[in-house]
Amino acid sequence: MRGRLGIIGYPLGHSMSPVMFRAGMKEYGLDVTYDAWEVAPEKLEDFLEEVRSSDGEILGFNATVPHKEAVMAAMDEVSEEAQRAGAVNTVVNDDGRLVGYNTDGTGFVRALREEAGFAFDHKRVLIIGAGGAARGVVMALSGEAVADFTIANRTRERGDGLADNLRRHFGGGVRVVSLESSDFRRAAGSADLIVQCTTMGMLHSPAAEASPLRTADISADAVVYDLVYNPPETPLMREAVRAGARVYGGLSMLVYQGAVGFETWMGSPAPVKAMFEAAQTALAKQQESIKG
Repeated sequence: MRGRLGIIGYPLGHSMSPVMFRAGMKEYGLDVTYDAWEVAPEKLEDFLEEVRSSDGEILGFNATVPHKEAVMAAMDEVSEEAQRAGAVNTVVNDDGRLVGYNTDGTGFVRALREEAGFAFDHKRVLIIGAGGAARGVVMALSGEAVADFTIANRTRERGDGLADNLRRHFGGGVRVVSLESSDFRRAAGSADLIVQCTTMGMLHSPAAEASPLRTADISADAVVYDLVYNPPETPLMREAVRAGARVYGGLSMLVYQGAVGFETWMGSPAPVKAMFEAAQTALAKQQESIKG
């Protein structure tokens, strides 16, 4: 196979996707390039036309902030997962016909199942945040046999919106609590799975040093998954480690959602190990450059 792939966003910053996908292509000896394409919102329509008219040279692309929703609206076809998530992050160019997918939720579930060995049946889930990342996660988890969801968000209105959408696909219990409430702390103490879906703890974010939960709030029996991958250990992860919980960072979700995208484009199993090692190496180099 020959062709071009890439990721679009604005701004793109230090995206892990090129390193990760290039490692995957190299592992299989594919003559496919993967680049970072910084596309401003006002240039998105021109970019999509370039993809459509590339005679198949551009095989597809990934989309990140701020393009996920705008790209979805421009697709010729959208997968069920993307419709439920309300966003597209992976696009296949099928002879000028653009098909949109969302691999975030599927990648998250695979990361939990394959890396953490997590069994979903009858588990209580606490979701922190109600933005796009949270929506992708809850829509994917709604297809698993979990017992119930608690959505914790700073603004009740946004939390209610996500809960209402979730109830259309999930027959179990769904409730919404405020991040500032004692109900949030109690939900954390009884949750089997806690998923942190905000930018809290992310490097250079306004709340880079903050954790939504303290050690005392977290059960030792819980699995705590922070979608933030930079830094590799967030303040929440440190609190969870002290609580004795099993802790995972967002790099595995990044890799597994990329693996789902790789398989969507290539039609063959992704070389997850090579992609993971490349992402870990790139993240370590970023950390060294920050310290240096």
